[in-house]
Amino acid sequence: MRIRISHDTVYRYAAPVKSAIQMLRLTPRNHHGQFVADWRVDVQGEARVVRRDDWFGNITHGLTIDSPITELSLRVTGEVETDNQAGIVRGTVERFPPALFLRETRLTAPDAGMVDFAASASGGPVNVLHRLHGLMLAVHELVTFDTEATDTLTTATEAFAKGHGVCQDLSHIFCACARSIGVPARYVSGYLFRSDTPVQEATHAWAEAYVGDLGWVSFDPTNAVCATDSYVRLAIGLDYLDAAPVRGSYYGAADENMDVKLRIEDARQAQA
Repeated sequence: MRIRISHDTVYRYAAPVKSAIQMLRLTPRNHHGQFVADWRVDVQGEARVVRRDDWFGNITHGLTIDSPITELSLRVTGEVETDNQAGIVRGTVERFPPALFLRETRLTAPDAGMVDFAASASGGPVNVLHRLHGLMLAVHELVTFDTEATDTLTTATEAFAKGHGVCQDLSHIFCACARSIGVPARYVSGYLFRSDTPVQEATHAWAEAYVGDLGWVSFDPTNAVCATDSYVRLAIGLDYLDAAPVRGSYYGAADENMDVKLRIEDARQAQA
């Protein structure tokens, strides 16, 4: 599949702010099943932009504005060739051994109820891959997708207790539960092509878990599937904070409003 992406983010401030800093993780890397054919990150205004790799190997753009602004616009456009790898992730930049991804964070630390849930949901099969599929389905059935129930700082335990959340929350719960049964797991941010919904409200999130000889395998508990050629992988981390597509701050007292326009489509169908 050839996926075309147009992603606009506009920050508006009620009054001029003195400066702003943003960290963008909006540029995908090539790996098996994903080839970046074309990609651009454009920033409107007088900004200093520095590209580098972070400690996980994600491509980042550090954005700094030192003069007063009332609006900051980011535009990402590009096309990515994808191929279905049956959920197996190979050819990626790996800076750390899998064991690092057993580490808990504030957003992914499980409580006793989650530990019991993970043991029960993944119990039975001896095969680790089968256990993780069982866990993915259990998380999918447990948590109702609800954009009003949580925010970006909601922890896995809070979303688990509510039984409501968004893709970020389901991915955090999956990671927390997988780690609790001794399986390294990490958070993934990216884009998801949906043939019936080219215009979307936000990027997507899922998880990857390390499975013996297979290596890293993707699990999307929001949709109860392993990643296919409809997925474009942007960044990884221990949790959302490590892989957030856009994260930053500003200096000033004004209120901030963010507007996102995201369109994801099959480039070949769009050209037909």
